[in-house]
Amino acid sequence: MASTINPFTGDADRAEIWDMLVERDLRAFANADWAMVENDFVVEGFFGIDAQRKNNPDDWRINFPSLEEYRNEWLRQAHDFKNTAWKTDPVGGLMALTTLHDIEIKGTHGLVHKKFDGLMVHTSGQEDHLKWQTLYQVRKVSGSWKISGFIGYLPYPMGTEERAVAKRKPAGAAQHKTAGPYSPVLEVNASKLIVISGQASIDPGGIVIGDTIEEQTHYTLKNCLAQLQSAGCDFSDVFKVNVYLTDLDEWPAFNEVYKTYFPEPMPVRAAVGTDLLMTLKVEIEMWAAK
Repeated sequence: MASTINPFTGDADRAEIWDMLVERDLRAFANADWAMVENDFVVEGFFGIDAQRKNNPDDWRINFPSLEEYRNEWLRQAHDFKNTAWKTDPVGGLMALTTLHDIEIKGTHGLVHKKFDGLMVHTSGQEDHLKWQTLYQVRKVSGSWKISGFIGYLPYPMGTEERAVAKRKPAGAAQHKTAGPYSPVLEVNASKLIVISGQASIDPGGIVIGDTIEEQTHYTLKNCLAQLQSAGCDFSDVFKVNVYLTDLDEWPAFNEVYKTYFPEPMPVRAAVGTDLLMTLKVEIEMWAAK
C-alpha cells in the first residue's frame, strides 16, 4: 500500500510537486472539482499523450492536444467516479494505490513518475482495477510548479499490457423490476470489437444437439464461447447479445441457463421470437470488446 504522507518533507520543490499531483489532484478528482486544480497547469503549449496501456509507442496518440480537451475528459471520468458507490472512502482508496516517489528536477523543469496499482471496490462487489503509470512534465512558473504535459495510461510495469476494463455499468443505471439477466446500458471501452455470427446447438458435423431448450441453450453458449476464445475473448468481454427463440414461452427456462454463464455486469440484450432452421429452438449472436 502506498504512503498517504508526503515523502519529500525535507525538499520544498519535490514536496510541492507531490502535493499537487497526489494530495490535490486526487481530492479534486474524487469530488469532480476542477476548480481545485485549474491553476496547476501551464495553459500555453499544454498537451497530453494517451499511451492507451500499450507498450509500443506506435499505438500512442495525442488525445489531449489542449488543456481544454484534457479538462473535459478529466471531468467526464471524475463525475463517473464521484457517482459510483464505493465500498471504502474514495479519496483514501485512490491515495492508497498511488505511488509518487521519483521526481527528477533540472533547473525549472521536472519529470514526475506517478503510478497506480490496486483496485477500487463498488458496494455491489464489482472491482475496478487501476494499474497504469503517467510521466508528467512540470515547470516552475513564477515560483510555483505547474503541469506542462504528460504521457499517460502507460502500462505498469512496462513490458506488460494491462487490459482496460472493457465494459462497466454506469452509475445510476436502472431498469424495471421484471427485467431478466441483462444490463440496461453499458459503457464500452474497446480497442477492438469482436463480433460472432449467430450460433446454435449444432455440432461440427452439422447435427442438432439436444431436444429441450435447456440442452440447446447450454450447447449454443458453448459454441459461442469457442468462437469468442478463437479471438482471445470470453463471456466477461461480451457487451451485447441478440437472442432468437422459436417459442417465447420457453424464455424463463432459457434465462435460467443463460444467467449461469455471464459475470456481472451482464451484457445488454435483445430477444425476439422467430422461426429457425431444422429443429433448433434458439440462436445467439454476440458482440465483445477486446
